[in-house]
Amino acid sequence: MHYSTTELQEFKALIESKLQIAQETYKALKDELSNKNNSALDTNWQFGSLEDGSSTLSKEEQNIFASNQLKFIESLKNALIRIENKSYGICRISGEKIPRERLMAVPHATTNIQSKNQ
Repeated sequence: MHYSTTELQEFKALIESKLQIAQETYKALKDELSNKNNSALDTNWQFGSLEDGSSTLSKEEQNIFASNQLKFIESLKNALIRIENKSYGICRISGEKIPRERLMAVPHATTNIQSKNQ
């Protein structure tokens, strides 16, 4: 019913790789939002009010993306916890094993497709 230790280690490597990329992306977004990149475009006052509105919208979109990225990071960390306690790959609704193909595509999945669609 459960995945083998070898399989869990494969999933762990995949998740750790995705987690590293996600954390780097999140850090870049937060740095950009706090203007640590010293972008001349963000600080040039000559662009006028239309550009200010566009900049505000862009920052709102970046905030949303950063928030979603943070949720993704938490999901990946939770998946690592499930690997450690050997509950990884078990659907939280049906209790059935989540197919390997689904976990390779969405390694933080907690449900199989049938349960998700219900």
